[in-house]
Amino acid sequence: MGAMAAAGSLANATEYTLTSADALIFGDTEVITAFGEDTLPDLARRYSLGYEEIQRANPGVDLWLPGEGRPIVIPGQRLLPPGPREGIVVNLPEHRLYYYPKVRKGETPYVITYPVSIGKMDWSTPLGKTKVIGKQKNPTWTPPDSVRKEHEERGDPLPPVVKAGPDNPLGAYAMRLDIHPGAYLIHGTNNPIAVGMAITHGCIRMYPEDIEALFPLVPVGTPVWLVNEPVKVARIDGKVWLEVHPPIDEEGQQAAVDIEQFYALANTALGETPAAIHWDFVMSELKDASGMPQTVGIEVDPADLPPQPADPALPADAVPVAPETATPDAPAAAATSTSEAAPAPALAPH
Repeated sequence: MGAMAAAGSLANATEYTLTSADALIFGDTEVITAFGEDTLPDLARRYSLGYEEIQRANPGVDLWLPGEGRPIVIPGQRLLPPGPREGIVVNLPEHRLYYYPKVRKGETPYVITYPVSIGKMDWSTPLGKTKVIGKQKNPTWTPPDSVRKEHEERGDPLPPVVKAGPDNPLGAYAMRLDIHPGAYLIHGTNNPIAVGMAITHGCIRMYPEDIEALFPLVPVGTPVWLVNEPVKVARIDGKVWLEVHPPIDEEGQQAAVDIEQFYALANTALGETPAAIHWDFVMSELKDASGMPQTVGIEVDPADLPPQPADPALPADAVPVAPETATPDAPAAAATSTSEAAPAPALAPH
């Protein structure tokens, strides 16, 4: 199912060529070695990752002093989010922006992707389709009254207008979205260490070098989809892949993963094709929400499936599972019954 190849080395890789129109996965996960004064935020920026993204890939690693010679996971492999492959798509739980430039007929399509910050609790980024209605270099910032009040209460008052320059939270470039009321922007930042977190007042914040690269590529009128897809499932070359990010609710807070969402997405991805699903892997990834694609199952030949009664306690459209413990690369004999599926406990992703 057409994978994608990175243009250039992994470090600072942001552009990936789609080898087919239906490519679903791209990039590679690598392990590097930390040196000297490397911090996880330093490495995140160097490898086009966000703050939380690199933390989740390296649980237990000290944020500010990983240590000389410490192996660091660089999660560069991703499933493309569902939906249109046109313009800009921002997947909020993923804290990541995807840009699909227009290409001429016969040219190879590609995607450009960057980590972003999104709205924090009580300042959530809205969902839905919008578009870019304006672009500005060296923007000034007129903070709304609510934001000035918040800063005033914590002893950090803001002027009515913040001029362009190093103290401007919008950075050097801003693109206005057609969302009302309010002023929602895709913009740079003077606080790059926080890219990849839910920390903004609803805007989408990027590393200074990323917005500088994206700004000239995006014409006014470009469609923008703001989506909430914490769970991504894909069927690729006979295998079932799962990628999970911490879900967010309507207030921008992290929420529990819904096992029913996995059932629905898996059935959509598989269609009529039965598959053996490794439920230990599924449940572990739904709990951990590492953000890294994992193989959790494999397609099976319907002729190899013995008839078994359905379990009325589980959804009628639940995907087939393997009745025994199996690894994704060597699954046990598959069964159509869902009776061996693990129960769906309440999960709280970190």
